[in-house]
Amino acid sequence: MTIFSSPFEDVVITDKSITERVFEGLVDRPNEVVLTDGPSGRTMTAQMFMDQVKHLAGRLQAADLAGGKVVALMAPNIPEYCVVFHGVAWAGGTITTLNPTYTSSEVAHQLADSHADILITIPDFMETATAGAGNRPVVAIGTPEFDALFGEPLLAQQRVDLDQHTVVLPYSSGTTGLPKGVMLSHKNLVVNVDQTMKCGEFQRGEVTAAFLPFFHIYGMTVLMNMHLAGGGALVTMPRFDLPLFLQISQDYKSRRMWIVPPVALALAKHPLVDDYDLGPLEEVFIAAAPSGAELTDAVSARLNCVALQGYGMTELSPVSHLIPGNAPRSGAAGIVVSNTTCKIVDPETGEAQPTGAEGELWVKGPQVMQGYLNSPTATAETINADGWLQTGDIARVDSDGYMFIVDRLKELIKYKGFQVAPAELEASLIAMDGIVDAAVIGIANDEAGELPIAFVVREENGPSKDEIDTHFTETLASYKQLHQIRFVDEVPKSASGKIMRRFLRDQIVSEQAQA
Repeated sequence: MTIFSSPFEDVVITDKSITERVFEGLVDRPNEVVLTDGPSGRTMTAQMFMDQVKHLAGRLQAADLAGGKVVALMAPNIPEYCVVFHGVAWAGGTITTLNPTYTSSEVAHQLADSHADILITIPDFMETATAGAGNRPVVAIGTPEFDALFGEPLLAQQRVDLDQHTVVLPYSSGTTGLPKGVMLSHKNLVVNVDQTMKCGEFQRGEVTAAFLPFFHIYGMTVLMNMHLAGGGALVTMPRFDLPLFLQISQDYKSRRMWIVPPVALALAKHPLVDDYDLGPLEEVFIAAAPSGAELTDAVSARLNCVALQGYGMTELSPVSHLIPGNAPRSGAAGIVVSNTTCKIVDPETGEAQPTGAEGELWVKGPQVMQGYLNSPTATAETINADGWLQTGDIARVDSDGYMFIVDRLKELIKYKGFQVAPAELEASLIAMDGIVDAAVIGIANDEAGELPIAFVVREENGPSKDEIDTHFTETLASYKQLHQIRFVDEVPKSASGKIMRRFLRDQIVSEQAQA
């Protein structure tokens, strides 16, 4: 059996809560600004942040909204998001994070499923939040009701079982099914912060633009938790805005960026990038969805920096693979991080595959979730009796230990018995001049099984369908050819940048039903 181990030294698994770990990066710089609201310029020093966390925790305890209680948080990236998150964690409670774009029915589902006791949001979302909250109290940040949640400070972390207590309950993206609550402990979050920090050296005070949603595990771990714990500072962005992102990166002389593939596309191709001085930039980390070698190489070439992919999922807190900046590998999704092992398994036989062979990626380590809330069957289907988490991603590992994602197991297109990876076809499309974004799905066909269909976003003078067909004919095998090309204004994606393929499939199926 081939098992791939990490080349990095193991991190020490400490007896700290996630908030204690973040505070370690703040206590020796109390007067430094660590949180800035990008649009308004409001600032919060390290001491202000720690004080507000403790005051909120004290009031939550006094109001019986701490140990054993669930606080729901539905807000964009603002400094107060970090305060609420860590205030609940410091008080010994559980946070469930909601996507701010949810409808009232989606809010209602998550609040009910997570057994949330209170919902904290912002004034702009009050109508939706109130409609979905039922009889639960709803409090808006920046109002007197929110200010009333700050009381006598809780000076010490409320002790909980750091291995077992669910400190945060994010919901998986639902791109392949209904969203499920992912139970993550303090230990999960702390160890993943330390694992991720092993792959890069932080400089005290380094600032990065934080547009990755804090409600999503990627932004939560690498920005809200790791970046602060590592001595950095954040400029929060409630939504992605390219000019503001570039302005922040220029003004604060950012050394690194944490982004998703759609933003990588913009950095590689948008003319606005040339108007900003990004000279201090050293590393760009691209994760949350696959990005091909062509895209990472294009970002690296244009910005004169190292562009790296990482790999993870909510169920892994989220990071299992990263590439250190001093050892890039074009197209690779990463090397397995400290304290972690992985293997490549044949989906049909369950047998571990040798180096270079393709199969489903399985991961084992202390960052693996506790399980899915209220879903023991789904948990057992994802984590086997030996503790291996089955990711659902098809991958391979080369002789140097670099892992390459081929595609999602459930997203592979079966064309006349051949497996066609949408990610490969999307990368080929995006590599063409004049194409801004693309998504490929498989649609059922009686003769072929499934036919690859592309949804393409192109520039005004972008390539025609014939030119795309010619490019594919010249560069890809016959079974990887596109059978339909549709030009669209945008590709539907989740907040983390994953292509929402089911929406595209539903669109095609609906059209076929009406024909």
